[in-house]
Amino acid sequence: MKTLQLILIVLLYTFFSASGFAANLEELTGKVTDAETNQGLPGATVSIPDLRKSAITNGDGEFTLKNLPVRGKFLVQVSYIGYQAITRVVDFSKPEALTFVLRESVIEGREVVITGSPSSSDNRKNSTSVATLSKEQLQSHPSTNLMDAISRLPGVAQITTGPSISKPVIRGLSYNRVVTLNNGVKQQGQQWGDEHGIEIDQYSADHVEVLRGPASLMYGSDALGGVINILDGLPAPEGTLRGEFLTNYATNNGLTGNSLMLQGNENGLIYKVRGTYKNAYSYKTPTEYVPNSGFRETNFEGQIGLNKKWGYAHLDASSFRNTIGFYEPVRNDDGQLVDEDGSPYSDSQSRSRKLSFPKQDVRHYKLALNSNILLGDGSLKATLGFQRNLRRELEGAEPDGLALFLNSQTYSYDLKYSFKDFNGWAPVVGVSGEFMHSLNTTGAEQLIPDYDSKAFGGFVFIKKTWENDSFNAGARFDYRKMDGKAFSGDSEFDSFSNKFSHLTGALGYTHEFNDAFNFKANAGSAFRAPNIAELASNGVHEGVFRYEIGNANLKPEQSYQFDASFEYQNQYVSASLGGFANILDNYIYYNTSGAKIDVDDEDGNITPFPVYNFVQD
Repeated sequence: MKTLQLILIVLLYTFFSASGFAANLEELTGKVTDAETNQGLPGATVSIPDLRKSAITNGDGEFTLKNLPVRGKFLVQVSYIGYQAITRVVDFSKPEALTFVLRESVIEGREVVITGSPSSSDNRKNSTSVATLSKEQLQSHPSTNLMDAISRLPGVAQITTGPSISKPVIRGLSYNRVVTLNNGVKQQGQQWGDEHGIEIDQYSADHVEVLRGPASLMYGSDALGGVINILDGLPAPEGTLRGEFLTNYATNNGLTGNSLMLQGNENGLIYKVRGTYKNAYSYKTPTEYVPNSGFRETNFEGQIGLNKKWGYAHLDASSFRNTIGFYEPVRNDDGQLVDEDGSPYSDSQSRSRKLSFPKQDVRHYKLALNSNILLGDGSLKATLGFQRNLRRELEGAEPDGLALFLNSQTYSYDLKYSFKDFNGWAPVVGVSGEFMHSLNTTGAEQLIPDYDSKAFGGFVFIKKTWENDSFNAGARFDYRKMDGKAFSGDSEFDSFSNKFSHLTGALGYTHEFNDAFNFKANAGSAFRAPNIAELASNGVHEGVFRYEIGNANLKPEQSYQFDASFEYQNQYVSASLGGFANILDNYIYYNTSGAKIDVDDEDGNITPFPVYNFVQD
């Protein structure tokens, strides 16, 4: 907490004194035209992702961006429906009227990405393998949740439990081996569990970037398989107010989803509010309904911030709640699914939107302060985060029906300072840290102990850019400490204190043969410290019907990967050919000898559960 307080003081000081570091460029003007007719394109979007600013061209294709810094080089992106998007690095110390010429294209192409790099960049100059999904693509493929939509990308899959719980899989790796980012904050929501989904409103995503491959250099522990970065849209252009209403319906389980958003920008004061509600009854297989498999999801989000000449500072707050029904299959002699009284379920019961026990009540609250402040000749990008995750597994009404209760609070920070670009060389240094306090023993059942986790990491990164080539390199050191608390109850936990540290690095190269054809290659290492379930679990995991036993002697997993790809894109075709090799050391997994352990429930019934131990190779 003292570290977070110190960082907050520094940021506040910087916030109020930043005007002394960045002078004001009156405005940046320009025009967007059609390559064939040379006529202006009205309604084109001109954006500067690193400053979170955008403008829309007028009826003549002209635009104006105000309150910009007087120096620095920033990537500008221009996009228009039916045309190929283009990017250009603009030097603000040499202001001039800009002209962007767009060509008609079936594929909008050039993508600007921020994942795996300290700042936004053209994806062709990003050496890591990053795939993107736009808002239009997310909406054109209706899904029950966000991870379901993302799983359509090459190299990405999902692990599902019912219609509303999905876990991402990147190149065969999942759970704590994939990092999910939302509003710049690493999502912490008990992701070690099979039936634990990602607690993020699918309608809040403006676009999604998926980095395939190890990414510990930027994101520390856990990024062995890759990173899923769920990104918010840019604030509304200055002087505008706009809204959005999204709705969808699914016939299989009667899913109805509705989301309403309003956002505006008054002279750099930006704001946004969103509310979402989703509801579904039990889903149907080809032969029958699966009873009590419906869900209810209610989400709220708010944002307020400033976009000024010194940069930006945005505060985001969100609330996520999902109530999910579960069913433990019981059939009568006729093979029909029956309820607790032995009566067969009717179709009308399955189409009821009322949830029965057992069920999960999952809540996730998040605060994120994101800023990019221009300091001297460089810039400081900072993210401060707070999360609270509450997961209740209910066998009946509370308090007696509370079977398992997982309660965690996470404080995090991430700071990156980008130095002035010097002759194409762009160095960056950064630090990040996280503190988690987790209470898990107040329910009738205990699977993992109460514990505290502390993490710290620091990195250096440098990138050199030529006209058609780029090279980058970096190194990072990470340290993590986990302290488990002793507990004696239905489950027994011994206290433990484990420390993990690791050094990782990465090298990357890109080359553009011409405007349509490019090559990229990346070699990197990553590590993952064992999670709490792997280290200390000792109890029945109801969601997967097994008795799990942790191992406090586990070592961190290590990954070494190389990937390369050729990419081709013109106005009609987009294609890529690539491959990767990944070597994993100290891989942690479940293993069973076939042994079983008898467990008594509250009614005195004895149930044998198969025993699974955590081991590693």
